Amino acid sequence: MTDCKPLSTPAAVTQAISPVTSPYENPTQYRRLAGALQYLTITRPDLSYAVNRLYQFMQTPTDEHWGLLKRVLRYVKGTQEFGLKLSASPSADIHAYSDSDWAGCPIDRKSTSGYAVFLGSNLVSWVSRKQRTVARSSTEAEYKGLADVATEVTWVVSQLQELGLHSGAPTTLWCDNLGATYMCANPVFHARTKHVEIDYHFVRDKVASGDFLVNFISTKDQLADVFTKPLPSARFGTLRDKLGVVSTPPSA
Repeated sequence: MTDCKPLSTPAAVTQAISPVTSPYENPTQYRRLAGALQYLTITRPDLSYAVNRLYQFMQTPTDEHWGLLKRVLRYVKGTQEFGLKLSASPSADIHAYSDSDWAGCPIDRKSTSGYAVFLGSNLVSWVSRKQRTVARSSTEAEYKGLADVATEVTWVVSQLQELGLHSGAPTTLWCDNLGATYMCANPVFHARTKHVEIDYHFVRDKVASGDFLVNFISTKDQLADVFTKPLPSARFGTLRDKLGVVSTPPSA
């Protein structure tokens, strides 16, 4: 695909995965290329959602999945000079964005969660992952996403404390679901959400202890949106820039 036509996004907004189609004739080739793309996500968070979706079909890839993988390669073809930029930051505070696409998978109706953790102005941790259980509401899906990012932030804080670099300021978590933010702050609200698994309520304990601040953010400003669903090219490009994935011209 050296001479293929580049694309502006790694995943199509209108292309849904059908549950039944013909199996791909060379599944080893599919797995090899998907593994190479997974390695590329170490410095290319903009590929995380598309590659995570490809990895869900590693066991029995189909012709349709092969087409999805080739689309990612066409996007990579046009963005070979892109990479994650890290630079000196005036602040060492931690803040994170969490988002979920409720019941986004048309096959099993599980939600996809994503988060982005920033140290100052630099993106240091991110993930795009399908949730293990089916969420019965968008609030539950968002709350599970908050639990994932809370776990990651707790680990990042512990690493910084060991290095003596933690500023001591509480971490701010940004979520675009009001119901999930209310659940973090109001224990009485939990009485109406008993179907949410108990282990997710440790977020509430982190908020109560002052380690975390959970604030609402509009969907327009939600940076983790790029990790949960396919986006139009304009929106995708804007979020990619805000994550710090930029073009780096080759050195002379």
